[in-house]
Amino acid sequence: MIEDFLLPDLVTELPAAIRLQRLVQVLRETFMCGAVVLLQHDNDALRPVAAVGLVQDALGRRFDLARHPRLAALISRREITRFEADSTLPDPYDGLLDDSPGEPLPVHDCMGVSLHVEGELWGVLTLDALEEGTFDEGARQKLQRLLPLIEGLLRVTRLEQENRALRMVRADEQRALPGIKQHGIVGNSQAITRLLDELSIVADSDLTVLITGETGVGKELFAHWLHAHSPRAGKPLVQVNCAALPESLAESELFGHVKGAFSGANSDRAGRFDAANGGTLFLDEVGELPLHVQAKLLRTLQNGEIQRLGADQPLRVDVRIIAATNRNLADSVAKGDFRADLYHRLSVYPVPVPPLRERGNDVLLLAGHFLELNRARLGVRSLRLSADAEQALLNYDWPGNVRELEHVISRAAIKALGRNGSRQAMLSLDAALLDIPIGSIAMTDASQPAAAVVEGEVQPLRLSVEACQREQIRLALAATEDNWSAAARLLELDASNLHKLARRLGLK
Repeated sequence: MIEDFLLPDLVTELPAAIRLQRLVQVLRETFMCGAVVLLQHDNDALRPVAAVGLVQDALGRRFDLARHPRLAALISRREITRFEADSTLPDPYDGLLDDSPGEPLPVHDCMGVSLHVEGELWGVLTLDALEEGTFDEGARQKLQRLLPLIEGLLRVTRLEQENRALRMVRADEQRALPGIKQHGIVGNSQAITRLLDELSIVADSDLTVLITGETGVGKELFAHWLHAHSPRAGKPLVQVNCAALPESLAESELFGHVKGAFSGANSDRAGRFDAANGGTLFLDEVGELPLHVQAKLLRTLQNGEIQRLGADQPLRVDVRIIAATNRNLADSVAKGDFRADLYHRLSVYPVPVPPLRERGNDVLLLAGHFLELNRARLGVRSLRLSADAEQALLNYDWPGNVRELEHVISRAAIKALGRNGSRQAMLSLDAALLDIPIGSIAMTDASQPAAAVVEGEVQPLRLSVEACQREQIRLALAATEDNWSAAARLLELDASNLHKLARRLGLK
């Protein structure tokens, strides 16, 4: 019975990603259907947190309820809902089932139900089968019987998260499950998970934070995350692009000026520090500040006072500073372009953001996120990646990081629509449309090259299989925080066999 598989998960502490993935896999086997998806409600949208039977990028997508009437119907009612095969409502998974990639769904059965935890809406569960009649009255009754157990698993997962994060998690975050943490940051790689865990601790303090990283990694997004998870979240977050400040006006922009301070100063004017009082000031590209402004910023960091240009008396301000740069400020200090004392003041807590090439399968989740944005923006029925496009994304080095990925997906979507011409078609982006080098080699964690995918070239099957095995083992380890025993359970392997396989693949 299905209860024999799920009941142990109620009393065993498991990472949320594993428990929820086991849930959808067991449900798929129980109902003998094609796809099972668990979606969490988040601001008038649903985000998949566990799925089986869908393409890999599905977990990075966001399904707006206003655009998906089937999901809206499920979330609006408590009872189990079945959609007939001839339903005229568009299916949110058109082109996303891994059994029918890039094609309209054939006649099929759909069933789903809204999920609640402690009386509050949590999300929905959907089941899809390609064979009409799969979800008969018996299947509906079986799902009704399992509903308390499913919601119990969600409740246990939430309680475990609250227990682990009791000291640092604010009340409005305690309803979130790991995987989709209501932060707008897409990804569940080990690098991102560890970074967010670290930021959740520093967010509660007033320490000055210096976010570093390559261009395009999303430093601004992490600055917003820090502010939103800090005690200052209800106060202003003021952002300043230091690179865009004219040198002659930089001091006035930051600290303000009084009437008559310079030609054209016809009245007193508050600066960005005044605007951020009580909240957070985000200094983006802080390495571009002129040296004379750096000196004044240092005094503010030291004594919490600003002095408007032309004023005699300083003003007290209560502002937390988050700075960001893609420069190596230590090198700038050595060259004399940046003050050493200010550098040390800003880097009280340095936060390096990992480049996209170090985030593994996150590239597909981010691609799914951008695909869904472009699907809605272009008004097309379905937008997905072909298998060769997925491999090309995984193999590419991404020198422009997440920003480059966003532009690549947007360009490819427009090209695909132009080539097909119909917004009702199932648009599939192949590797050629991505306009990136598809023969590049991606390095595994064992510093061994994965098999490159070259259009029109057949690779030895052994190399392809080994590359796939390496990727799945890395994903399982990331989901289980490098717990090899838990990873073996997730991969449905004996632990000793997993260790042997990992050694053979060069992962150990």
